Amino acid sequence: MLERPKNDGKYMWTNHITLKMAYYRISPSLVKRIVRFPERIEEGIAENTVAAMKQSDSKKKEEIWTMYQLSKEETNRSKPRIKLITTWRYPGKSPKRNPIPKEIINEVKNIL
Repeated sequence: MLERPKNDGKYMWTNHITLKMAYYRISPSLVKRIVRFPERIEEGIAENTVAAMKQSDSKKKEEIWTMYQLSKEETNRSKPRIKLITTWRYPGKSPKRNPIPKEIINEVKNIL
């Protein structure tokens, strides 16, 4: 089992994503890389969430997805943190859905 990543100034890790990272063998650095440099960004299935995708570098045709949201619960911070909710591997190529508005993408880039 992977060691649980620690919360820092940019990222908050939920218990759910920690379990999914162990199940799918996805490292914390890969999750961060997907958030920072996604190949595709869509609206998440949960309210106020973002889903980001990066294609796997392996021979298998698969995508690795991460779902997150901007945390607004801290009032004494100048920038909100990114709350990482879940991650998964999608076999094959997933269908395109609703893209994320540009202002949300810019807000995430400002945090990073």
